Amino acid sequence: MLYIVSTPIGNLKDITFRAVEVLQSVDLIAAEDTRHSRILLKHYNIVAPVTSYFEHNKFKKGEYLLKAMKDGQSVALVTDAGTPGISDPGFHLIRLARENSIPVTVVPGPCALIGALSISGLPAHAFVFAGFLPVKSAARRRKLAEFKTEARTVILYESPHRLLKTLQDIYEVLDNPRVVCVRELTKKFEEVRPGTCQDLIGHFTRNSPKGEFVLLLSRDGPVRGFTAPLDRSGRRWYI
Repeated sequence: MLYIVSTPIGNLKDITFRAVEVLQSVDLIAAEDTRHSRILLKHYNIVAPVTSYFEHNKFKKGEYLLKAMKDGQSVALVTDAGTPGISDPGFHLIRLARENSIPVTVVPGPCALIGALSISGLPAHAFVFAGFLPVKSAARRRKLAEFKTEARTVILYESPHRLLKTLQDIYEVLDNPRVVCVRELTKKFEEVRPGTCQDLIGHFTRNSPKGEFVLLLSRDGPVRGFTAPLDRSGRRWYI
């Protein structure tokens, strides 16, 4: 059996009882970054063996894991944060298991794109998830051009060191659309900042981007936000 186990995207408490039970019971845990995952496993006293499974070893390690499952072992797949298979190499192992008639089940839980969409205030009845855009600007602009007539909410992931370049391309290709920028979901410095693309470029030029980002684009964008006071958890909201 292959278990697809969702893990917290920031707050260690955001894990289900079932996820803990599965991780405690399986024969082997395949983790994208074993050092990162061991923090969670140690917190919940999970002692199952852990092996690395990431982008650069996914083919070789995939065969190893497949053999283990064919030999009767149960394997839990976890990613650094959130749901495996979403913008990470877990997709390859899931397909490999399916192609070899290995039972696959999901232990659902946190997912950054769904969490960001749910608090963005943007239409959530229909959306497009495009993951990480291409690294090179020309390819990134070609991808963005596909959304010029998109009526659904578009959701992207972006790293802090590419955020400004991506926002600049969005500004130029999509004519300064309304954007909601969500970063550090469930963590101490969680931030939800809506505005025009130009607004966000100005803000992150003055304030160096930190953390992992979810960008949400919509024709039905929010009114430009105001700065809200810190809430009880110390987070600042822009609504």
